Amino acid sequence: MERQSRNLLITSSPPYIKNGETVHCLMFDVIISLVPAALFSIYVFGVRSLWIIFISSMTAVITEGVLQLLFFTKEFNYKTPILSFIKSEDITVTDGSALVTGLLLAFTLPPTVPYWIPIVGTVVAIALGKLAFGGLGYNIFNPALLGRAFLLAAWPVYMTTWLATINADVVTTATPLSMMKEDGQLTPIINLIVGNVSGSIGETSVVALLLGAAYLFYKRTITWHIPVSYIVTVFVFSLVLGMPAFFHVFSGGLILGAFYMATDVVTSPCTPKGRIIFGCGAGIITILIRKYGGYPEGVCYAILIMNAVAPLIDRIKR
Repeated sequence: MERQSRNLLITSSPPYIKNGETVHCLMFDVIISLVPAALFSIYVFGVRSLWIIFISSMTAVITEGVLQLLFFTKEFNYKTPILSFIKSEDITVTDGSALVTGLLLAFTLPPTVPYWIPIVGTVVAIALGKLAFGGLGYNIFNPALLGRAFLLAAWPVYMTTWLATINADVVTTATPLSMMKEDGQLTPIINLIVGNVSGSIGETSVVALLLGAAYLFYKRTITWHIPVSYIVTVFVFSLVLGMPAFFHVFSGGLILGAFYMATDVVTSPCTPKGRIIFGCGAGIITILIRKYGGYPEGVCYAILIMNAVAPLIDRIKR
């Protein structure tokens, strides 16, 4: 019995090995990668896009800081200087994760939304999508997508009103996915790639998003498993169902979701095979929603559904 006990293998959840990277460094890489898409959105939709990004980002940081100060510090005393709590190990707002959540949520919003929409969505994303589970590393769902799903359910009109393309400040129009679903009209692929289409703030230009994704690959912040399996599955499954494959790859929030949302290290599987399964599942659900659902887009809900399945995938492929 004693000999057998010495041979027992104790396992635990990853990560197992430290490589010197910190959460702050990883989040800073993501922020840098989002700069091209942010600049393009400001060029296309004007200063309103900049304000939405700023409001969403600052609300995320303030919300996380205040809630951690009130509920997550070990000892809270109003007579103690506030700076002592900011330096506390329980206050992690400076790691950049809240800022990234605010940026990504802003990227999923139409440029026409009232300024209070990103405030409400970001508070929900941080409070319910992240801190309610215990903070970074414990959340089940991607906080930015959870905030967007809440806004879409609560205020669908605001979340589905879009501006036309460059220099059209007040003209509203449908997104490429909406036009295809309603009357079968397909937007030229070159317009989708360049970004000469209507849509959410950060999802219109494929070129800008791929530039940021290339930086993330260079910094090894993300791996190929989820985005490649996601995009390939959407392409192949579109062909199987008789849908325009290239159109579905380059339209909507697929590129943004595949490279920035689905690759979230907290809410995605840990193993390479698990990540491929995750990406394939998200791709299938996306196309099923676009084909048979009443809502023309499916990326947000597809990733959230796979977030819920990620722990099971890890258990199977551990």
